[in-house]
Amino acid sequence: MRTLTTVFIALVAAAALLVAGCGGGGSSSGSTASPAFSAAELSSLPRANWITNGGSISNQRYSPLAQINTGNVAGLKGLWHIHLGSGIAGKYSGEAQPLVYRNVIYVVTGADNVYAIDANTGARKWTYRANLDQKIATICCGWTSRGLALGGGKVYVGQLDGKLVALDQETGRVTWSTQVASFKQGYTITNAPLYYDGRVYTGLSGGEFGIRGRLTAFSAATGKELWRFYTIPGRGQPGHETWPSGNDSWEHGGAPVWQTPAVDPKLGLLYFSTGNASPDLFGGKRAGDNLFSSSILALDAKTGKYRWHFQEVHHDIWDYDAPSPVVLFDVTIDGQERHALAQAGKTGFVYILDRETGKPLLGIDERAVPQNAAQKTAATQPFPVGDAVVPQAVPAKAFRRFQSDLPRGTQLVDGGRIFTPYSPGGAVVATPSSLGGTNWWPMSFNPNTGFLYVCGLEQAQLFEGGKSAPYKAGKEFAGSIFAPQASPTGTFTAIDASTNRIAWQNRFPDSCYSGSTTTAGNLTFVGRNDGHLQAYDAAKGKLLWSFQTGAGANNTATVFSLDGKEVVAFYAAGSALAGSAHGDDLWLFGLDGKLGPAKAGMLGGGVKHAGEQKPTKTKAPATASTVKVAMTEFKFAFSTQTVHTGTVTFDAMNDGGIPHNLHIDGKQTPNVNPGSSANLTVTFTKPGTYRYLCTLPGHAAAGMKGVLIVK
Repeated sequence: MRTLTTVFIALVAAAALLVAGCGGGGSSSGSTASPAFSAAELSSLPRANWITNGGSISNQRYSPLAQINTGNVAGLKGLWHIHLGSGIAGKYSGEAQPLVYRNVIYVVTGADNVYAIDANTGARKWTYRANLDQKIATICCGWTSRGLALGGGKVYVGQLDGKLVALDQETGRVTWSTQVASFKQGYTITNAPLYYDGRVYTGLSGGEFGIRGRLTAFSAATGKELWRFYTIPGRGQPGHETWPSGNDSWEHGGAPVWQTPAVDPKLGLLYFSTGNASPDLFGGKRAGDNLFSSSILALDAKTGKYRWHFQEVHHDIWDYDAPSPVVLFDVTIDGQERHALAQAGKTGFVYILDRETGKPLLGIDERAVPQNAAQKTAATQPFPVGDAVVPQAVPAKAFRRFQSDLPRGTQLVDGGRIFTPYSPGGAVVATPSSLGGTNWWPMSFNPNTGFLYVCGLEQAQLFEGGKSAPYKAGKEFAGSIFAPQASPTGTFTAIDASTNRIAWQNRFPDSCYSGSTTTAGNLTFVGRNDGHLQAYDAAKGKLLWSFQTGAGANNTATVFSLDGKEVVAFYAAGSALAGSAHGDDLWLFGLDGKLGPAKAGMLGGGVKHAGEQKPTKTKAPATASTVKVAMTEFKFAFSTQTVHTGTVTFDAMNDGGIPHNLHIDGKQTPNVNPGSSANLTVTFTKPGTYRYLCTLPGHAAAGMKGVLIVK
């Protein structure tokens, strides 16, 4: 139930809409449209505005404001709290950091709907509705957007249907729309675009569907394509020699771009990192290092010409890619100021490079790793000097806790260490899982402490079987199944950028699944799955403030000055992968705030999306040899919970809006797309209780688990 104050704010917002008229428009204080931002403006530290996804084109997510600090942050409360009414169903995630310009907040939901909100009142100025095709079935990891771009009087949004759309900043009306690629071929856009020098840059997602990744630059004025850079090089291009010459695996070799690039205007370079090679878990048909997958790249920002690369994982067969944004900063090493770049990978390592040359600043060693001939594994892998933010081996005690969920006979090999290979038809347990380490969420950098602030996810995974199924456009091309084990835990870590060593670390009982923002007030903000937005002492790691937002706080805070007072904007909507409570809560916090915490959201909650069906239970005798299983967000509905020993076929139907699977007694269905079904046959030789779950990230934690009784 909303508080009376929240209801009052909603009424104020409605009244403001009536005054503004249907089309929204400018504010009473003049135009709110942005100019064609200069490189200097985009490079400046954010104060009254937050005009890029990373705060500036360095992606530091650092605010120089200090009114809110370690001494008074405990008094931070809500100035206003509104509900956007979009992206609430279980298939959506709220991962888009708000932008701010001239007292207007711009935010996009997991449905790709964009909102312009008056920062003073919470009143809605305009809304853009993407009206996405609800039958899109080529989305990897939940329906999400990770943000917007601003510049030249426009708001830019990349959509899950493969379109890049420019909206008039004052009205929300479409100025131009460009089809970057087709979702029917497996291409979607989840990253926040980047506006720079009259161009808009965007990547493409779809590594799990065998795309050929690329970064593309468009005219910000017209939407015309200016250049494209393929992250899987073609014949005659540098890096093509790292793919087999005897097949076409490079044509659907993956390497998507999940995040917003950074730019160094002085060097004229644009930087970004890439996703996994395809198929994710089978490398037998793609011998070689598979450039430029799981890599950091530098391009000429104007022309798109290749300048340098650094590959974090050679010939990736674990989905250990690099979806978190790169960060640019200056750091003193051995008494010399260096111009650095850092990226936190799913491996759990932070890779720190010279951003002019791409060479390691602190050392990255190539070490021999275990081999598997069938997977064509790389002989060595890069190990940065320094500390990993999550464990990279599975303790025997932890393995025993989930061993009963594994296929019979599964043993712990090589201590479950990172880069442990596996064979077609075989399986190993290793950590990190394919979720990370550090996944999509951005880290931040504070120049005062010299620390990078990194969320980490700690979980082992059963890496099982690689398969050589043929590529088919628009169909999953993972090569095997993803089967994380046990419940994930998390780490929130401060890494000293001058040494790559841990300065402090906090451990969470659940995954750390949020971006971080840090400030000159010696604070670092990070969200929690249970809905709390928290502030920590940036130097010491002590928790100073925790506030319940009402939905999973799986996003990144935006800090700016509103009429001379420092405030914090935060959009809490939950995450399909983190399995957190869903919502549509946009908050503005300040030291003058009066609103207290919201009621915690229900785990895996949220209303059903139009077109989604509720699982229906049908009666079946306890001796049934066929069990019907309805799957949705985030529930199983079994036609019976009791069967007899013998062979049982599970007929699993996905009635939800995102892929699900069923895992029981060491066997598992493939990932089942919405509206599709799959059968799983299991022979139970002994009576007992058998746990079942969905192994996709976060789904079991959100409720997709249970116990089947076998008599």
